[in-house]
Amino acid sequence: MSRCSKAVALSGAALLVAAALPATATARPTYEGSVTARELLAKVRSCTRISDGLFRSDADQEESIPVCGTSSVVFWKADLDIDCDGLGSPECNPDTDEYWQPETAYWDSEGYPLDSADLPFIVVPAISRVWDYNYSRIRGGTVAAVIYRNRVVYAVVGDVGPTDLIGEASHATARALGIDPDPTTGGVNSGVTYILFRDSRVTPIESHRAAVRLGDRLARKFVGRS
Repeated sequence: MSRCSKAVALSGAALLVAAALPATATARPTYEGSVTARELLAKVRSCTRISDGLFRSDADQEESIPVCGTSSVVFWKADLDIDCDGLGSPECNPDTDEYWQPETAYWDSEGYPLDSADLPFIVVPAISRVWDYNYSRIRGGTVAAVIYRNRVVYAVVGDVGPTDLIGEASHATARALGIDPDPTTGGVNSGVTYILFRDSRVTPIESHRAAVRLGDRLARKFVGRS
């Protein structure tokens, strides 16, 4: 199946699902799984810095964001810029995003770039002297809890960004968090926490259901409820 054909098929499937939903369908819950934002945030109040330096939230900002870590997680607190790269869709394409790229650093189990409009994923900084995510036992498919206000969404590591910037996630992640997902005007300037669970891996990477299942299990253990 070509990339274009797959995108059409995915769009058609989404329309079928939407048509099947009852008119009284409820709004998205404020958190996925069984662990609340408050529980998770309570465990990352203090930072033991594991990065050799600091990151910027945007190119015009000062270096101020550390990567922090415990024995089981890596985390940072930053903004959320919109990653619309990957499989083309009505939401993410050259017309909606002037910086759109047709690839993501990690691909799905069928050999296609990830679909940023459909799959919650986050972006890690490219390897540099400041931080090498491989040394922190983070890789493509690592599961992360992304928190904004009282919402928790489980995502996977799906793309790699510039070496000096941190705080970026897919269109789908932003939408699930209640953040404007528009790649040009969307995102938020602060208030987002990213908690990545070391040595974890979602298989297949494109299964959000698998990410929620694994993420919730690891989150429960992290907050002491396993």
